[in-house]
Amino acid sequence: MAHPRAGQPALPEDLIDVDAVVSAYHDLVPDPADPDQQVVFGTSGHRGSSLDTAFNDAHIAATTQAIVEYRAAQGIAGPLYLGKDTHALSGPAWTTAIEVLLANDVDVRCEGDDDFTPTPAVSRAIVVHNAELPEGDAQAADGIVVTPSHNPPRDGGFKYNPPHGGPADSDATSVIADRANALLGDPSPIRRRPFAEVSDRLVRFDYLGAYCEDLRNALDLDAIRDAGVRIGADPMGGASVQYWDYIADRLGLDLTVVNEKVDPQWSFMTLDTDGKIRMDCSSPNAMASLIGQKDRFQISTGNDADSDRHGVVTPDAGLMNPNHYLAVAIQYLYGHRPGWRPDAAVGKTLVSSSMIDRVAADLGRTLLEVPVGFKWFVPGLRTGEIAFGGEESAGASFLARDGSTWTTDKDGILLALLASEIQAVTGLSPSQHYAALTERHGSPAYARVDAPATREQKAKLAKLDPSAVEATELAGEEITAKLTTAPGNGAAIGGLKVTTASAWFAARPSGTEDVYKIYAESFQGPEHLARVQEEARAVVSATLGG
Repeated sequence: MAHPRAGQPALPEDLIDVDAVVSAYHDLVPDPADPDQQVVFGTSGHRGSSLDTAFNDAHIAATTQAIVEYRAAQGIAGPLYLGKDTHALSGPAWTTAIEVLLANDVDVRCEGDDDFTPTPAVSRAIVVHNAELPEGDAQAADGIVVTPSHNPPRDGGFKYNPPHGGPADSDATSVIADRANALLGDPSPIRRRPFAEVSDRLVRFDYLGAYCEDLRNALDLDAIRDAGVRIGADPMGGASVQYWDYIADRLGLDLTVVNEKVDPQWSFMTLDTDGKIRMDCSSPNAMASLIGQKDRFQISTGNDADSDRHGVVTPDAGLMNPNHYLAVAIQYLYGHRPGWRPDAAVGKTLVSSSMIDRVAADLGRTLLEVPVGFKWFVPGLRTGEIAFGGEESAGASFLARDGSTWTTDKDGILLALLASEIQAVTGLSPSQHYAALTERHGSPAYARVDAPATREQKAKLAKLDPSAVEATELAGEEITAKLTTAPGNGAAIGGLKVTTASAWFAARPSGTEDVYKIYAESFQGPEHLARVQEEARAVVSATLGG
């Protein structure tokens, strides 16, 4: 159930005490024996709050030293591209990282002290640097982005991108996390020098100009400019604020930055569905301010704090569901990118809408369905075997116009501007295109809900064997597949997906709460979707024995 003030402006009592958050970063020391205070890398790095002793100076110093040792063991001796977003903890963590990196003689490329760098700009810098180098070359670059993405203002985040430019896989993050936790217990091997003593050795890199000027190679900016598409862009207080200013001022688009405020409290935000301040550009409640201005522009867009996610607003539909926009983007791009390989596949996560399956089939393209996590798209985006990879959580990227790699991490700025290209080239908004897709392929109902589960049940769900599922029907239809590995690459999905001719559900354990998540979709409408969800709970409960 939504919070009673969801979608309404934040009040003073909703705001963090920035001084307390930053002071806790420096003052609180984690207990290495407490699992809640250790370094834990999820799909997007280590995240936590200094107030919970989960994201503090000791964590970042240890993690940075662990990354230094990991890159040395991998033979990586090139520059490290470092970026940060606008969270209150990002600046202090950025400083800690620099003190350790430079003490270890790492060549650090970063923005100015008061600047911010979106995740896709870091990924793009790594991709460009390594483009002409042989695989495994010692001078290959890698990167770190200091960001908890769309998480609330009290949180901090720290993620590592290896030389492929995308999110690190578990083979890297497990080694880094294990070493970081060992260093929490014995920090003596950590090399570190005060920022004031080493900052003159920093190499200042123009992420802003390099990325924004390069957008011409990924998008038809001329078409957007010539069509005079009226664009409203909301950085949502995040790292894209300087980038949208540059795009408006330098690239000749009719673009208005509707909110240029950067405030570590995010006092200008409307509350998310659960009543928290969260920079989730896929949430109608978090995006309420921009949705309220939808009639001012032909296309309005929002980004989360590190700009790896996108939200698209149109006058006729308001905020588009992320699944809907992904389907439209795929339909458009594969018909307007002659430089792409004719056999390049469409990449989607297995909890994304089956509308994408139908669009891919209509295009005659192979569908590559992978587990949750953008890292699964990295190999294909590097080789061009995948031209587009997208997640249901409003994260995606695609190849440059000539078929070369653009980014290997999610790019919210790219996807936001693509909406204006679609408007300019076709004369129709993305939401109008989606309406046409539903006429052709049907109109799916999609939702995600949670169900309670014990820690033991979650562990069992994560390692389930399909043979444990005895059900043969789901919501009146024969079950056509029971999946615990992804069809696209055979990787474990950490849960279960069950499909029928017109519906499916996927169940995955939460990493932080005593629940499992049920993603479900039906092409027979909302009532059938509710039945799918109800029977999904029964199927999972029977399988888990509870």
